[in-house]
Amino acid sequence: MVKKILLGGLAIFVAWEVLDFLIHGVILGSTYATVPNLFRAQADMKMGLMAVVTLIGALAFAALYAWFVNPKSLATGVKFGVLWGFAGGVMMGYGSYSAMPIPYIMALVWFLGTWVEFTVAGLLAGLIIKPAATT
Repeated sequence: MVKKILLGGLAIFVAWEVLDFLIHGVILGSTYATVPNLFRAQADMKMGLMAVVTLIGALAFAALYAWFVNPKSLATGVKFGVLWGFAGGVMMGYGSYSAMPIPYIMALVWFLGTWVEFTVAGLLAGLIIKPAATT
């Protein structure tokens, strides 16, 4: 099961990196420029640390699915991802909006983006992390 967790975590990490680029670089890039004092300058961002944080999150998601979700199936994986994505999206988008002077569109995209990312993670976990076949 450890190999499946690692493979699932790696697949989730790659998907999240691609989606993060689309969400933060393409969709929200110009919006971030309107609030420059809230974030580090592009040259000062710790992107290596961000990648490590994302990898840890992806591996944790895969492990939680592997160890605590039953039965293992594509449908169950998607449900797990949808639920965690909704909860995490509310906290990320609207929790941040409640405390930071960000534009509403940023909060909305953070919410929706997190929801999509975790739904994709659940889909990947459901496809990759399956119980060993019994003979």
